[in-house]
Amino acid sequence: MTESRSAETPLMRLEDVHLIHGEGRIALAGIDLEIRRGERLVLLGGNGSGKSTLLKLLDGLVFPTRGRYLFEGQTMDGSATRRHGGLPDFRQRVVLMFQHPEAMLFNPSVREELAYGLRHLPDDERDARVIYWAGALGLAGRLETQPSELSGGEKQRLCLACLLAVEPEVLLLDEPTANLDPRTTGWLLDWLADREITSVVATHQLGMAAELGERLVVLGEDHAIVFDGSVEQGLGDLEMLTAQGLAHVHGHRHGARFHRHPHWHGD
Repeated sequence: MTESRSAETPLMRLEDVHLIHGEGRIALAGIDLEIRRGERLVLLGGNGSGKSTLLKLLDGLVFPTRGRYLFEGQTMDGSATRRHGGLPDFRQRVVLMFQHPEAMLFNPSVREELAYGLRHLPDDERDARVIYWAGALGLAGRLETQPSELSGGEKQRLCLACLLAVEPEVLLLDEPTANLDPRTTGWLLDWLADREITSVVATHQLGMAAELGERLVVLGEDHAIVFDGSVEQGLGDLEMLTAQGLAHVHGHRHGARFHRHPHWHGD
C-alpha cells in the first residue's frame, strides 16, 4: 500500500510497530515514530531496550511483526525491498553503521572495502572518493592493509568512511564513538553539525547527546518509547533517566555535610 506523497509526508514513519523474535522475545513494542528530512535524532535506552533493533528496522534489515514502517509514504516490507530497483536505491540512501565494526568488513583490503559500495560509479570517480574518505578518516596510509589487521578504532573509522563515501541521505549510527579517539570523535561531531543530513544516533553517552542531535527519543525497558522531545528537556528529566537506568543519584560526604548529585551513565 502506498500513501500519497507530499511535503508533509515524513521521510520515515513507524505505526504501532511491534517486533518479536522467533523465540517470542519482544524487541519493540508499539513504536509510533515520525522522522522528517534533516532531523538529527538521538536514541537512548538501557541495554536490551531495542535501540539496535530499531536502527536495523529503519535500515530495512528486519521488518515489523505487527504495524507498519513507511519510507516516503511507501510501506517497507520484504516484498517492497525485493521489487525491481527498490533495494539498491534504498541501500544507497539509507545506511547503518553497526555497533561492532567487524560485522561490516569482509573485503581483502581497506581500499577494496571503501570501493565496494561505489561499484556503480565510473572508475575515476570511485578512486577519487576512496582517496578522499581514506584521508578524511586517517586511513590514507592503510589502503593496502587487511581490515582484520586494523585496530578497533581504525575499523570503526573504516566503517564510517565506507558509509559516508556513498553520500547517503540518512545516516543510522549505533554507538559510533565507542572505539573512536577524541580527535576522530570531534571530527564526526563537526561533520554531522555541518551537514543537512537526516541522522539517528544510538548512544549511551548522555553527555554527548546535545552534540549529536536536537531531538531525543528514549526507549524503555518495556521496549516502548517513554520520551520523545528535545534533548534539553530529556536530559533535564532526571526522574525519567533514573527510572530507565540511564542516570543515578550518588551521595557525597564532605566533612559533616552529606549531599546527593545526579550522574549520567556513560560519562
